[in-house]
Amino acid sequence: MQYKTQGVCSRNISFDVIDNKVYNVKFDGGCMGNTTGVSKLVDGMEIDEVIKKLEGIKCRPTTSCPDQLAKALKKYKEDNNLN
Repeated sequence: MQYKTQGVCSRNISFDVIDNKVYNVKFDGGCMGNTTGVSKLVDGMEIDEVIKKLEGIKCRPTTSCPDQLAKALKKYKEDNNLN
């Protein structure tokens, strides 16, 4: 899935979901060290666990790249009727 971010340095986030687990997270832009670290840490984690850990983290006044990933995963769940 591709997700267009808002309010952060990265422009887009892409990821795969297989058996309700997150894989291959890639941020387009942003702080390379931080986004690469987040990508590696969440690889293979359950969607809800990633959301629980990352939602609400702030870097900018209201959001961050990790928070945007949580929003992207929530959108994925909504689009795929996984709520």
